[in-house]
Amino acid sequence: MREKLHKIAHHPATQKALMDMKPKKTVWGILGVVLFFIAPEIIAYFYANDIVHFAQNGLAMHPTTLESYNYELLIYLFEEGVSWVNLGFGVVLLVWLFF
Repeated sequence: MREKLHKIAHHPATQKALMDMKPKKTVWGILGVVLFFIAPEIIAYFYANDIVHFAQNGLAMHPTTLESYNYELLIYLFEEGVSWVNLGFGVVLLVWLFF
């Protein structure tokens, strides 16, 4: 099993796929990782309760179907607080970007 995993890890197609996944060392690569993975979790850490309260107040006003779907989605996304998996993945991508 270990030998098979070693072959997969060193296969040229695997190496190419990893290089394609790696963020580019540009301003857009750094901003993409920070804005897509890290910034939302920082916002959720500080403002999750406020966002959930806002969405619950919006639902109390009996909005249209689309608005109620959006409010329910906000509650679903922010009621748990920070996603440590998403934050960790963003940090790993940011570190990988510089190596």
